[in-house]
Amino acid sequence: MTLPIDKTVFIVNPEAAMGATLRQWPRIRALAKDRLGMFRTHFTTGPGDATFIARESLLDGAKRIICVGGDGTLNEVVNGFMTVDGPVRPEAHLGFIPLGTGLDFIKSLPIPKEPEKVLDLVAGGYSKRIDLGRIRFEPSDAQPFYRYFHNITSFGLAGEVVERVNRHSKVFGGFISFIWGTFISILAYQKKKIHLKVDDHFDETINAWNVFVANGRYCGGGMCVAPEATTEDGQFHITIIGDLSLMEVFRNLPKLYTGNILRVVKVFPLIGKRVEAGSHDRVPLDVDGEQPGQLPVAIDIIPKTLSIIAA
Repeated sequence: MTLPIDKTVFIVNPEAAMGATLRQWPRIRALAKDRLGMFRTHFTTGPGDATFIARESLLDGAKRIICVGGDGTLNEVVNGFMTVDGPVRPEAHLGFIPLGTGLDFIKSLPIPKEPEKVLDLVAGGYSKRIDLGRIRFEPSDAQPFYRYFHNITSFGLAGEVVERVNRHSKVFGGFISFIWGTFISILAYQKKKIHLKVDDHFDETINAWNVFVANGRYCGGGMCVAPEATTEDGQFHITIIGDLSLMEVFRNLPKLYTGNILRVVKVFPLIGKRVEAGSHDRVPLDVDGEQPGQLPVAIDIIPKTLSIIAA
């Protein structure tokens, strides 16, 4: 049985995947009509659109929203599902047709790349509830506010990389774009002193290149920064890239892509439900592939709060 029009909403980012999403949309739309019946479609036109459209659609009664785009668009839609106090509509489902540069989140969840397979899951009513991270931070030009993330928030070098990558074309794809951005940023960036607190079992000032607070396992176009993370265990897996020399960073960089980063000396993991961090230095954030601000932050896990369509 299909939901009536307005109950299923597609949010499409036509610029995702260097414009490939717009070119593929007619085929996806035909597949969706065949499997789901009638639905409403909204195209984004700029940053923040997907959040606004998702929230307004849910308030208007939408029961499922399908995001068509990359990880950044998905993060915006996730934030449309949530308020500071919790879900806008707890019974609503979020679907994801992945068309973007990095596509890291689907490496942690059974969400297929093929649109027809995703739509089969939507039509079949398959879903699972996942955790989200909620981050409180202070943008340089605004009052502190909250933002949710479904995959990974990090601070340090990764924020510098994302800022650099997002300023340039991603015509060569996610892997090459992030590799290039990482190499350039390593040479330009300096380790920072960060005061890090995790629950009540870690409270120290560390010298670090980067700290990953992970709900999923991958970020940065395929870097496996938290090999043991899962989106359903109710806790963050935190990976600290500590006081390595520049030569040690370059020598161990391949381990980020092989899942062996935790074997590196001066890289160590933590597990917790709340993370607080601050620094006297400027330490930029990377929130699901976007660079919205800098430290200080407070990050909490919100267990099993979002229903996402997956196998």
